[in-house]
Amino acid sequence: MKNSRRIALSAFALLAIPVLVIGQNTRFTDPDTVIRDHFWGDLYAQGGNSFFCNHPFASRGFTLTAGYVYPMAEVRRELKCGTASQCLDNNAYRQIASDLHNIVPVNTRIEMKRRNARFNYLPTAQPNNECGIKTSGQFVEPPTHAKGDVARTVAYMVSTYNLPWAGTKEIFHNWNRIDPPDDKELARHNRIADIQGNRNPFMDNPGRVDTL
Repeated sequence: MKNSRRIALSAFALLAIPVLVIGQNTRFTDPDTVIRDHFWGDLYAQGGNSFFCNHPFASRGFTLTAGYVYPMAEVRRELKCGTASQCLDNNAYRQIASDLHNIVPVNTRIEMKRRNARFNYLPTAQPNNECGIKTSGQFVEPPTHAKGDVARTVAYMVSTYNLPWAGTKEIFHNWNRIDPPDDKELARHNRIADIQGNRNPFMDNPGRVDTL
């Protein structure tokens, strides 16, 4: 009897554990609420490091904003839903814009320059800004320490939401190889999985990027 009860309790405990899926964000569809309550309120409630510059911060302040790694301009173009405000009437857009795997803390000034840019290698003669980012027209090259993070995020968006590459596919393959996940990236990924309920398979197995 005791063993049967123990087995039943164990089964109940397993059922009570939230299932973390590999697939789309299905938990959130309100971008403003997600950014306010879950991005700043949960994920970065204790501070963290800015994405491109890797500068530590204790709170958001006025110098940081929530930026999208995969450009939302590309999403709007693919969905053909119009402007940013018009696309909020599109359920698919709202789901994608609420996905925490694609949202990072970025210096506001840097985000203004790069938010709709596609990723590419830029000439070595192109000057870097203070964080090692190169920008030229509609293209941006992140610093080396962020290239793998960008690649695995873009691969997730391409695979999960059937979006086009935000740059040449081979570039992201290379960036994924030269900059493997570090402890901070893995910790962030696990925290997002807890909050949002789904995982980025390219974080769990970076080699999968080459299969796309």
